[in-house]
Amino acid sequence: MMHKQAVIVGGGPAGLAAALRLKEKGVNDILILEREHLLGGILRQCIHDGFGLTRFGESLSGPEYAQRFIDKVLEAGIECITDCTVLDITGEKLVTAASRAHGLLQIQADAVLLTMGCRERTRGALATPGTRPAGVYTAGVAQNYINLQNIMVGHEVVILGSGDIGLIMARRMTLEGAHVKGVYEVQPYPSGLPRNIEQCLNDYHIPLHLSHTVVDIRGRERLTSVVVAQCDERFRPIPGTEEEIPCDTLILSVGLIPENELSLAAGVELDARTRGAFVDEHCQTGVPGIFAAGNVLHVHDLVDFVSLEAEALADSAAEYLLTGSLPACNLEVKAGNQVGHVIPQRISGTRDFTLSLRVRQPLNNVSIVVRQGEREVLRKKMRKALPAEMIQLPIKAEKLTDSADMEVCVE
Repeated sequence: MMHKQAVIVGGGPAGLAAALRLKEKGVNDILILEREHLLGGILRQCIHDGFGLTRFGESLSGPEYAQRFIDKVLEAGIECITDCTVLDITGEKLVTAASRAHGLLQIQADAVLLTMGCRERTRGALATPGTRPAGVYTAGVAQNYINLQNIMVGHEVVILGSGDIGLIMARRMTLEGAHVKGVYEVQPYPSGLPRNIEQCLNDYHIPLHLSHTVVDIRGRERLTSVVVAQCDERFRPIPGTEEEIPCDTLILSVGLIPENELSLAAGVELDARTRGAFVDEHCQTGVPGIFAAGNVLHVHDLVDFVSLEAEALADSAAEYLLTGSLPACNLEVKAGNQVGHVIPQRISGTRDFTLSLRVRQPLNNVSIVVRQGEREVLRKKMRKALPAEMIQLPIKAEKLTDSADMEVCVE
């Protein structure tokens, strides 16, 4: 049994950024627990550039972005245990973990920071019909094989889903000599960022088929073909539109799910829309002293936003640790017309905070409107709003009241 001021679960971009900010704020007794052999999280396998434009003002690869934080964490002397799996977290902030080097650990924390990231939705979650041959991978697994293990996963490739990792893997596979036959997306619009559609598909003449999905997987030992079909507005395959496409590899890029099993064990309530925790403007969950940020809270499209959110969490966590409390957040933030979700879900009405949201579908020439009761707090006009792009709105305390719930809608 040991005691720590702050235990950070996850040594990816959110955990590293939070640890550094805590150290800057005067919290010195910090422990990072990471289940992989190295720090950095998913960034280690993201060898493409485009990271750091917001946070550092320059374009970096994933490993370069992660290394900047890793170097500072090691220089600051922050304790890290890698190859360490967290088994349980209680509502009293007792963390149980296991590692080969240290055996079974029990750590009583004054604050727990949840930065576990997210996992990929698998074929099992889709319930796609067909056989179970080799050659079906999620996009992140394929990326890991190629970029970290130097293993080529296939040569004739079909990609299901237009998430950002799938789009990036379409380009990566093409550069490695594979033939990507097409990207098939069940929605009538792509779910990845516009820049990835342009740079990863259009620049390499890879076709994108919207309102299409895979309805059958064929092959015994190895995948031999998939059957794709058009879908109607309710995402149901349209009979008679089936087409068999010979291939040896199917890559799934069909969504990310925040990794919240440990959060549930600690008694943290989850939001059905984000699949992450309900949090207030301090990134504190409903369990006092347990905070969440990054992809474990809600899926981000840019790692820069993950780091900035984790730093904001660390500011609040440091205040909690050094003063013993945070202002109560009793006002609810509601997602209104055409808004898919909002973060945070509770506010105090007395402090500045950043509101994060996503729209439900692509919209043109609209306004994002934030209201408290009958008062209009903020109105932002947007020429284009896409579900793939998270919208962040700084909200100033002087425009708020502490007596009315907030609603965010599209007009």
